[in-house]
Amino acid sequence: MKTLSVLCVVCTLAVLSVSGTAEPKLKNCNEVRAAFSSKGFNVNDVPNKGINGASLKVCPQGFSCCTAELEEKLSQQSHTEIKAPVSRLSTSLQSTFKQRHDHFDKFFQELLKNSQKSLHTMFTRTYGMMYMENAQLFDDFFASLTRYYVSGSAAVNLDSMLSDFWADLLERMFRLVNVQYEFSDAYMECVSRNTEELQPFGDVPRKLRIQLTRAFVAARTFVRGLALMPDVVNKVSTVSASPSCVRAAMKMLYCPYCSGQVALKPCQNYCLNVMRGCLANQADLDTEWNNFLDAMLGLADRLEGPFNFESVMDPIDVKISEAIMNMQENSVQVSQKVFQGCGTPKPATVVRSKRSVRETGFTGRFRPYSPEARPTTAAGTSLDRLTVEVKKKLKHAKKFWSTLPETVCVDERTALGDECWNGTAKSRYQSDVIGNGLANQVSNPDVEVDITKPDVMIRTQIAVLKDMTNRLKAAYSGNDMSIEIDDEVTSGDGESGSGCDSPSCGEDDIYISTPQTPHNPWVNQVHSDSSAEASSQGSMALALCGLALALLVPHWR
Repeated sequence: MKTLSVLCVVCTLAVLSVSGTAEPKLKNCNEVRAAFSSKGFNVNDVPNKGINGASLKVCPQGFSCCTAELEEKLSQQSHTEIKAPVSRLSTSLQSTFKQRHDHFDKFFQELLKNSQKSLHTMFTRTYGMMYMENAQLFDDFFASLTRYYVSGSAAVNLDSMLSDFWADLLERMFRLVNVQYEFSDAYMECVSRNTEELQPFGDVPRKLRIQLTRAFVAARTFVRGLALMPDVVNKVSTVSASPSCVRAAMKMLYCPYCSGQVALKPCQNYCLNVMRGCLANQADLDTEWNNFLDAMLGLADRLEGPFNFESVMDPIDVKISEAIMNMQENSVQVSQKVFQGCGTPKPATVVRSKRSVRETGFTGRFRPYSPEARPTTAAGTSLDRLTVEVKKKLKHAKKFWSTLPETVCVDERTALGDECWNGTAKSRYQSDVIGNGLANQVSNPDVEVDITKPDVMIRTQIAVLKDMTNRLKAAYSGNDMSIEIDDEVTSGDGESGSGCDSPSCGEDDIYISTPQTPHNPWVNQVHSDSSAEASSQGSMALALCGLALALLVPHWR
C-alpha cells in the first residue's frame, strides 16, 4: 500500500512537470503575431496567448491564436489572396492579346495607307495629268476599303463598292478614248450598266473582288477576335468569389496560423479542390474558349496562305494598272460593243485639244515590281511574322480557365504527403480531387457550390465567344456573316490571295488576256443605215485614237 502511494505521487509529479513545460508553449502566440504582422495585420488584433476558440466560425475550435474579429479580417484577406494570382494571370493574358491586336490593326491600316501612296506615286508618274484629274476616284476607293476594314458591311457593301468603282473607271476611260463624241448622262448610264458584260478590264475586276473580299473579311474578323479576347478575360476575371469560396479559402490559408502552425502549407489536392470550387463557373468557359482559339488558329492559317491581306494590298496598284491596260488594248472592240448596245453617240462639235505627255512605246505586256523591289514596310514588320508570333500565343492560351486551379496551387504554395494542412490538422488529405466545372462541384468536400445557379456574366461571355467563333469560321470560308456573298466568292475555287491561278504566276511577265464576248445580247440595239455609216466613220476615228493612245501610254515599271 505504501509502495502504491509513492507510485501515485511520482506519476502526479511527472504529469505536473510535463504540464508545466507545455503550458507556456501552448499559450504563446508570438510566432503567429510576427507572421500576421509581416502580412500587414495589426499585431494588436492577435492575442498574446492562446484563447478558447469556441467563438470561431471557420477555423477549428479549441486552442487558437485567433479571435472571431480577426477571423473576419482574415476572411477579407483570403478573398484578396485567392483573387491575386487569377488577376495576375488574367492581366498578363489581356496584355498579351491587346498588344497583338494593336500590332495587327496598325499593320493592316498602314498597309492600306502605303498601298494608296504607292498607287498615287505610280499613277502620277505613269499617267500624269490624266490621273491627277481623276485622282478622287482612287482616293474614294481606298477610303471605302478603309471604312470597310474598320466598320464592315454596316458601313460599306464591298461588292457594290467595287462594282461602282469599275463602272466609274470605265465611264471616265470611255470618254478619254472617244474624245470625238459627245455623251449624255443617259448614254453613260447605259455604258455603266453593262460594265460586267463588256469586260473592258479583262478578268482583273473578278479576281480582285474575290481576293479583296476574302482578305478583308479574314483580316477584320481576325482583328475583331484579338480585340474580343482581352474584353472577355477582363469581364470574367471581375466575377466575385462566393461567400462559401471565401470561407474555404480562409480555412485553407489561415487556419494553420490560428493553430500556431505558421509554416504549414496546404496539401496540394486540398488546394485543388478549394480552387476548383471557387473557379467552377470560370472552368465552364473553357470549352467555348478553346473552340474560339481553334477558329482563330484556323483563320491565322488562312492569313498566311490564300487570304493573305498583304499579298492582295501590296500590289493593288499593279493590278489596277493591268486592268487599265486591258481597256487600252481593247478600247476599239469595247467602243464598238457600246455603240451596238447603247447606240451611236453624236459627234463632238468641238474636238478637244490633245494633251502634251511623254512619248513612249507600248509593248503589250506588263512588268510588275519584283519582290525585292517591293519591300514590306507596314508597321515595320510583315504579316507572316505577325501571324507566326500570334499563333504561338493562341496555342499557349488554350485551356487557360480549366488550368487556373493548377496554376494557383503550384508547388511553392502547397505541399505533398503528410507534412501539410488538410483543413483540420497537419496530416494527409484523404478526399479525392474532383473535376473542373460547375456540374462536378456537387461532390466538392471543401466548397459549397450551388450548381443550379450559374454565373450570368460568364454565361454571357460563353454566348459571345460562340458568336465570334461562328464569325471566324465563316471568315475561314471567305464569308462575312453579316452579308450575303455570292457563290463565286465562297466556293473555294482554289484562287490564292495573290490572284495567281495560272502556272505562269511566278514569272516576271503577266500577259493580258482579251475579254470574252458577252453571251447575252443587249437590248436597245440600233440597226439603221445611218448608224452603220456613223460606225464606219467612227472606226477611222477610233483607229486614230488608238494610235494616239499608244503614244500616251508611259513606260510600265
